[in-house]
Amino acid sequence: MADPSSYRPRPGEIPDSPGVYRFRDEHRRVIYVGKAKSLRQRLANYFQDLANLHPRTRSMVTTAASVEWTVVSTEVEALQLEYSWIKEYDPRFNVKYRDDKSYPYLAVTMNEEFPRVQVMRGHRKKGVRYFGPYAHAWAIRDTVDLLLRVFPVRTCSAGVFKNAERTGRPCLLGYIGKCSAPCVGRISPEDHYELAEEFCDFMAGRTGTYLRRLERQMAEASDEMEYERAARLRDDVGALKKAMEKNAVVLADATDADLIAVAEDELEAAVQIFHVRGGRVRGQRGWVTDKVEEITTGALVEHALQQLYGEETGDSVPKEVLVPALPDPVEPVQEWLTVRRGANVSLRIPQRGDKKALMETVQRNAQQALVLHKTKRASDLTTRSRALEEIADALDLDSAPLRIECYDISHLQGDDVVASMVVFEDGLQRKNEYRRFQIKGFAGQDDVRSMHEVITRRFRRYLAEKEKSGEWAGAEDTPVNGTPSGVPLPGEDDGLIGGPKDDDGRPRKFAYPPQLVVVDGGRPQVAAARRALDELGIDDIAVCGLAKRLEEVWVPGEEDPVVLPRSSEGLYLLQRVRDEAHRFAITYQRAKRAKRLRSGPLDEVPGLGETRKQALIKHFGSVKRLRAATIEQIQEVPGIGRKTAETIAVALARSAPAAPAVNTATGEIIDEEEPDTTGGSSGESVSAGLPDDRRGQET
Repeated sequence: MADPSSYRPRPGEIPDSPGVYRFRDEHRRVIYVGKAKSLRQRLANYFQDLANLHPRTRSMVTTAASVEWTVVSTEVEALQLEYSWIKEYDPRFNVKYRDDKSYPYLAVTMNEEFPRVQVMRGHRKKGVRYFGPYAHAWAIRDTVDLLLRVFPVRTCSAGVFKNAERTGRPCLLGYIGKCSAPCVGRISPEDHYELAEEFCDFMAGRTGTYLRRLERQMAEASDEMEYERAARLRDDVGALKKAMEKNAVVLADATDADLIAVAEDELEAAVQIFHVRGGRVRGQRGWVTDKVEEITTGALVEHALQQLYGEETGDSVPKEVLVPALPDPVEPVQEWLTVRRGANVSLRIPQRGDKKALMETVQRNAQQALVLHKTKRASDLTTRSRALEEIADALDLDSAPLRIECYDISHLQGDDVVASMVVFEDGLQRKNEYRRFQIKGFAGQDDVRSMHEVITRRFRRYLAEKEKSGEWAGAEDTPVNGTPSGVPLPGEDDGLIGGPKDDDGRPRKFAYPPQLVVVDGGRPQVAAARRALDELGIDDIAVCGLAKRLEEVWVPGEEDPVVLPRSSEGLYLLQRVRDEAHRFAITYQRAKRAKRLRSGPLDEVPGLGETRKQALIKHFGSVKRLRAATIEQIQEVPGIGRKTAETIAVALARSAPAAPAVNTATGEIIDEEEPDTTGGSSGESVSAGLPDDRRGQET
């Protein structure tokens, strides 16, 4: 525990101007980011008598080891910079709303020649119209199914669309009238685009125009005694009205607004948001957060606004935002929202009428969400705590292992050998700290040797990070398997995923040690992991292995395994950790294998990127024709110069052409000049595939 006076800035050193400040811990990790109208006044509040501070604030300042600040011109700039740093550094003491799911949107890809209606999640894409968010994907599909009667817009994937173009036959929706079948030319690109725009207009709330038009056409068809057409139009009107009933009118003035409500207690807060477009509730979402700092309702609202609109622009930010309490001060936040939208945004508390009544509904939802979360979390916290205690007792650890790392090796009969590292903290996954490795220290299948290499590489990086930060003064050149400490093994940087690589408060690759290392395997793998740690001089990290066959827990130096009861929460947690490591390793290994199988002779040409490979295949139609081309003909492809053309010709000449395909029924040799359709980087398809006895044997 640090003494705040040890890093308190000198009097007069802090400027009396707007800015953003960061508290860092002893490892230089940013643990808190805040903004202030006056940095001097705000930071002075942190360096007072600890007894006068809120318990959570006291915990933060005693965890910190330094503070720094950045001066900005206006409070709006401070708001934007604070949001950016919270997203970048992920400080542990800041309020961070935990979105329990990726909410689905109804998306219309207006950036394509033939716009497609589909369900989308994640980051928004330019040129795509979004409606929602919805609570469930099936709610989107139900709505779309009703609207396709009137607006038969394309919903198929690119692969299905291209296949229909090639065969000249539309999919089932084209036959039953729920798609206008642009794939076979039943509708022109211009008319289909206009149809998609009408679909978007209806989803945006402009429904009256289409209903009146359909009702008028229905009446005209009835007067002309075209009763079948009138019946179809009647069904279309019914479908539109049914779709509209799913989103009842809540605000009579067709308002576009977001309503935000907060339910809180001393420890946690729940936020609920209703998205109202055209007077109808088009979507709903909710978050829950731990109140790790002393914070007001207005500040919680401010953080929710940052979360909602920090990466949004234009119409994604509504004209009106209704909240239960205003941030203090409110002007910078309102100005920031106006900049995001590009037009004036009203941020206010509803006082009367329909908007206040709807806000009360949103507030009730927030209260229910908080109660439900507390009920679930109480059970979850108890279960996770019991699991960690059971593991500590079974392995004779001094304390519960709050950080667990698990390693698994995966390969296909010795090919594409890779390894995974997954991290669980306090019994929960930390996916942003997962890592993956390529085994390059040797060739072939040897799980024990692979495990030794991975553990060595991971913890050599940990020691290097400690030495870099001055936390550890070890022998710089202590050899490990003939390699000096701090010198990476071959391929050590290959395949690593994760955060930035510097130590400026950002997450580092291998900076933080676990209390427990779990390996997927039995006694040999455990012994290899323990030997790797011993060679590095690390003796304060426990090691165990979980064998699949009988779910036995192996520990180093023991003849017999530790057997946990089948009903043990500790065993269940170890199984979850092991299975997650296995899943992560298998995913990486399959991706590497697929990439290798898609490779071809063009992949061997140095300096030839994916764009120029595709250009070559598009120009010649196949690798066979490219192999037969002269250097002058290759030069005709845009971006291919004389030297590159010569390199390509030499590489293709060295690679043997693929064996001709044979019709096994007639014995006829099939030598067709067909363009490449495999999607591979080289343009040559892989013929044989895997034999039956090699399928499904990933380890």
